Amino acid sequence: MSASVFDHPWLGGLFGDPQMAEIWSAERQMAHMLAFEAAWSRALGACGRVDGDLAETAASRIAAARIDLEDIRAGMAQDGVPVPRLVKQLQAVAGPDAAPAVHKGATSQDVVDSALALTLKDSTALLARRLAELEAALIELDARQGETPLMGRTRMQAATGITVSDRLRPWHQPLAAHLERLAEIAPRVERVQVGGASGDRKALGQDAQAVADHVAAELGLASAGAAWHAMRDGIADYAGLLSLVTGTLGKIGQDICLMAQQGLDEIKLSGGGGSSAMPHKQNPVGAELLVTLARFNAVQLSAMHLALVHEQERSGAAWALEWMILPQMAQATARALATAQGLVAGIDRIGTPERRTD
Repeated sequence: MSASVFDHPWLGGLFGDPQMAEIWSAERQMAHMLAFEAAWSRALGACGRVDGDLAETAASRIAAARIDLEDIRAGMAQDGVPVPRLVKQLQAVAGPDAAPAVHKGATSQDVVDSALALTLKDSTALLARRLAELEAALIELDARQGETPLMGRTRMQAATGITVSDRLRPWHQPLAAHLERLAEIAPRVERVQVGGASGDRKALGQDAQAVADHVAAELGLASAGAAWHAMRDGIADYAGLLSLVTGTLGKIGQDICLMAQQGLDEIKLSGGGGSSAMPHKQNPVGAELLVTLARFNAVQLSAMHLALVHEQERSGAAWALEWMILPQMAQATARALATAQGLVAGIDRIGTPERRTD
């Protein structure tokens, strides 16, 4: 049984998002680490740090390597990172002739953080697509039902008459801003990590930047002029953006929950949840889930801010905290967007119902 609700055998039916889960899966993470190691070998060859033919041999063998994940797990327990065991496996795969072209001048954090950058790039693409689709669906709903009257409510009390457009505007307008934020943050987090043993790139000498540029180009990441492994503000900002997105969607969910209350009947949804004790009920499960996921991400964000505190040139404690928190925040955000899309698609009617006079 899993301790995480996102991949739990039945809780995952509510919380899980298969697409985002695949992006953060162990298999995808390993593929990214292998891609980095292959790109690193090629970069060493291109910059003359090792023989070019040996570098290409190493890269080709790395790309085709079949990794023993049980050995990686054992190494993780011992070393706190997966890379030392991975490098040993890759050196064996490369063979005695090409082994000197494997990982030379790199360090564990270069591998893991560059893999993280690739993961965030894939995550951003998924989130941006869903944000755009949700925004379009809400704008279309506004066009269809926006002129319908609705009672405006302040502090959950009846205030003055408004229209459905007035209620929908705070639902969809922030989505465009979130899309802009995703585009703005991408260059800060989709960057290759090259620092070497102590972050000074000393082992690469005058070729350090050229190696970083070659690796970045092969991986489709931005290059970086220096190591960023002890400066996690970009990662924390990304987590903050995830919380902003789920917070916006949580507002939508909260509004729908209140509008769906019996006696108000300001919204009619298809596909609600049932009750084992009260068959007449149709619970706004999706709307409630949006509220839950917003609160979850808001709580996790504090841990990501604690992970900003990286002591000296490298931290094990702060770095590992990110591994525990960020994947769950990403999956919560993706699940919230998918849930919101389903909710909007299931709105049959929104607005104050017409009262019969006969």
